[in-house]
Amino acid sequence: MDTNKIVAALDIGTTKVCCLVGKMNQHGRLEILGMGKCNSEGVTRGLITNIEKTTQAIQKAVEEASLQSSVTIRDVYVGIAGQYIKSSTHKGSIIRDNPDETIQVEDIERLTNDMYKLVMPAGVQIIHVMPQDYTVDNLDGVKEPVGMVGSRLEADFHIIAARTDAVSNILRSVHKANLEIESIVLEPIASAMSVLMPEEKDAGVVLVDIGGGTTDIAIFYEGIIRHTAVIPFGGSIVTNDIKTGCMLLTQDAEKLKVKFGCAMSAQAEKNQIVSIPGLKNRPAKEISVRNLAYIIESRMEEIIDIVFAEIVASKYLDKMTQGVVLTGGGAQLNAIKDLFEMRTGLECRLGYPTEHLGKSKIEAMKNPMFSTAIGLIMAGFKSVDERENQYKSEKPNFNGNNNFGAKPKEVKGKKGPTELLSGLFAKTREMLIDDIRPEEY
Repeated sequence: MDTNKIVAALDIGTTKVCCLVGKMNQHGRLEILGMGKCNSEGVTRGLITNIEKTTQAIQKAVEEASLQSSVTIRDVYVGIAGQYIKSSTHKGSIIRDNPDETIQVEDIERLTNDMYKLVMPAGVQIIHVMPQDYTVDNLDGVKEPVGMVGSRLEADFHIIAARTDAVSNILRSVHKANLEIESIVLEPIASAMSVLMPEEKDAGVVLVDIGGGTTDIAIFYEGIIRHTAVIPFGGSIVTNDIKTGCMLLTQDAEKLKVKFGCAMSAQAEKNQIVSIPGLKNRPAKEISVRNLAYIIESRMEEIIDIVFAEIVASKYLDKMTQGVVLTGGGAQLNAIKDLFEMRTGLECRLGYPTEHLGKSKIEAMKNPMFSTAIGLIMAGFKSVDERENQYKSEKPNFNGNNNFGAKPKEVKGKKGPTELLSGLFAKTREMLIDDIRPEEY
């Protein structure tokens, strides 16, 4: 682990834009050097709708993180989520030229890179190609084919795609803030890196990240990501329900949810009343905590039912022995764990991004709302697929143009749809930057 390397992460969320700066210490633990946070006004359900406002929020967050860490931030790992994210499973295969020799990392790279050539609908691009189980000749269910012998190498791939315009808006906003994107990472994958134990991923677990505008899902089994989904509902829609149901201002509804909200009405105080001051000499509003819980419970049940439907659709429900791990800002809602267990029948725990953290002067980092940002920093040091870390340790001088920690190669002339994988299976920025700043090429 390079203890001199410093990584910056940028989490562009619906409610906040967060920038973190961190490094790995000699014990392999993550140390947060600086944090910047700003309210997000240009993002709706994970989709950037106002580039100017988003750029301003990014600049403020980066400036604060840079000042706190005394580090000049130029390159960032950026998270992506939103209702425009789609995932699917595809099978790929190659015939090896030298079947008598053992399978090498280069064979896996070739197979994986071929999946980026899949024909996608107009306006959609692939951002992650994630291998699951391999098949060598007629032997299926292989997790690590490197070192085996065979002529035909196949694999099932989890393909994550996004609308090109949505990715382009992220790139435009980040570049207008005078930053370069090191890689784009799907947010539930980043969150999983910061809160899940390797043993949980191996045994079978569902990560549910409840954010402001979206709820992100990632399902792991045998250490491999099996299914991802982004639900376009999160904490903000609960706040909006409270605002409408209690006829309050948005800021009052949010404060009411955070301080007195409960996801299960049966656990709310029956006779407790909260008084909300009125505006311009208007009388105060009195809100029943039990009624508030009814509003929250109704919406959260809907979100949980959609999450459960995704788990069932993944066909891994019976393998989720470690149940559900909740993280994100919405996971702090009182009784949310109990409601999840009641609606899904799965065990549930709250996930805090402290598993890989070393000593940090910033106490706020222990909050679940920073799980994604911390995971993005970890993505700068480690690969999404743990198998890649093993391959890199076996080949320390490895420097390919593929999925195993490589930097993007310079291409003469006009940029084509090459991939910036950087160990994270992420699509390169060159394809989109070509549309944004063609005069530079």
